[in-house]
Amino acid sequence: MAEAFASLSAGQVVLYGLLFFGGIYFVFGGLTWLLTRHILPACGVGRPLDPRPLMPGQLRRELLLSSVSILIFGTGMIFPWGLVQLGWATLAPNPSAGRIAVEILVLLVWNDMHFWINHRLLHTSWLRRFHLPHHRSVVTTPFSTYAFHPVEALMLGNVILLPMVVHDFSFWSLLSVPLFSLFFNCVGHANYDFFPNVSYSHWFAASRRHHLHHACYQGNYGFQFTFMDRLFGTRLQADAARPTIARYLCRQSTVDVAGRHNT
Repeated sequence: MAEAFASLSAGQVVLYGLLFFGGIYFVFGGLTWLLTRHILPACGVGRPLDPRPLMPGQLRRELLLSSVSILIFGTGMIFPWGLVQLGWATLAPNPSAGRIAVEILVLLVWNDMHFWINHRLLHTSWLRRFHLPHHRSVVTTPFSTYAFHPVEALMLGNVILLPMVVHDFSFWSLLSVPLFSLFFNCVGHANYDFFPNVSYSHWFAASRRHHLHHACYQGNYGFQFTFMDRLFGTRLQADAARPTIARYLCRQSTVDVAGRHNT
């Protein structure tokens, strides 16, 4: 695959990139929506996290923003391809399964570090305006995953470039990055607690932690793992969104009572 990738033309790289990112976005997002809105609730597995409704037109806006992100990610494949063409990066030609597994583990950790750094920068006063479109989804959906401003998409989409120039990764290891990244994103934005019985710090509680980030806006800048938030003291308490959701439920209860009295 390394030789095949290097032999592609620029136009082919962009075309395959668009098909790849568009395909995984709609497949992963659609499956996560189906699981969390229909299959898992019907089976009594897990529970929704934030009971508040979606904003009017939210799904349409998320799909529109995500389409722009897919365009950026797809055309952005020209950069790793360009590194190979210029000789600034080399893909391992015949990697063993063990090497691929180790590289994927390294890239998993790097992905979380890269995400935390860029995410924290996006919450500074200089870059906050580029992150606000994503935070318009206070109650998230699986289709919130790529709902970025173009600047944010560019910042998050360059995750494999630095690793490529410091190590000869295999094609399959690099290909795994957008796959596991989108998978974690869909889980984190599903607004669904898949494993209610695990602790808040557990890897399987990532959806709880990212739900709190959207509900509270600040804190929990990491994604699948917690080590960066622990290291820099940006980890939210497990009940951080409880007052906000409690106020909403109280208002709803008041409205329901008033409605019953009126009828």
